[in-house]
Amino acid sequence: MEYEDVVETVVELFRKAETELSEDVLKAIKYAYENEESEIARMNLKNIIENVEYAKSRKVPMCQDTGLPIVFVELGRELCLDFDLKSAIVEGVKKATAEIPLRPNAVHPITRENPGNNVGVHMPIVDIDLAEGDELKIAVLPKGAGSENCSALKMMLPHDVDRIKMFVVDVVKNAMGKPCPPIFIGLGIGSTFDGAAKLAKKALLRDVTKMNDFEIEILEAVNELGIGAMGMGGKFTALAVLSEIGYCHTASLPVAVNIQCWANRRAFAVLR
Repeated sequence: MEYEDVVETVVELFRKAETELSEDVLKAIKYAYENEESEIARMNLKNIIENVEYAKSRKVPMCQDTGLPIVFVELGRELCLDFDLKSAIVEGVKKATAEIPLRPNAVHPITRENPGNNVGVHMPIVDIDLAEGDELKIAVLPKGAGSENCSALKMMLPHDVDRIKMFVVDVVKNAMGKPCPPIFIGLGIGSTFDGAAKLAKKALLRDVTKMNDFEIEILEAVNELGIGAMGMGGKFTALAVLSEIGYCHTASLPVAVNIQCWANRRAFAVLR
């Protein structure tokens, strides 16, 4: 594996994530369309499906907000690299921004200065975990601001476990139509203040068609809000709740809700 292999893989992953939805996400959207009762919601869902098909056929981004570049990496312990992995990922983001193209969304938080390439201090966000084996696994998750701005984190107390569901519902209720529903909900439970947020975002990488009973219970509660597609009413406000947990301090219960719009864009690759 060479430096350029990683650069080109990152470019192609962002290209795929921006221009086509994975099968599980598309399946969830089509299920909502087929089972929605509101005509307005059905129209919005139909428009979403047609937009996705158009983006894939024309190889253009499905949304004008191409998001911030977020990259999750699993690095095999037996894999030896003779180059700077993070530098290769950064170069891949720069190249993807120019070629796909991606909207240059990354700016200085105070001056709002825009370098024009989605690269800056602590950007792109690159999360690297060690794993067994000799593979390099890369997942990209471009994240738009409309949904990110509706996300929330709360430092609960240990006796608040039964209030997690209502916290998620309240976050979605406050968001209404702003995150372009139907949404996907990443839920991080435990760890630390920052760790819960990371878990919530990482949960969005999961197969959206596979949920446990706890997640389904929250999903049903969210859909009882009736916000519906694009906030115009309907049965399907959310299409999935995906959770990840982490052990936490005995005196705390961090809970993070990372809202994702209907365009739950992600792509995966394995290099050896």
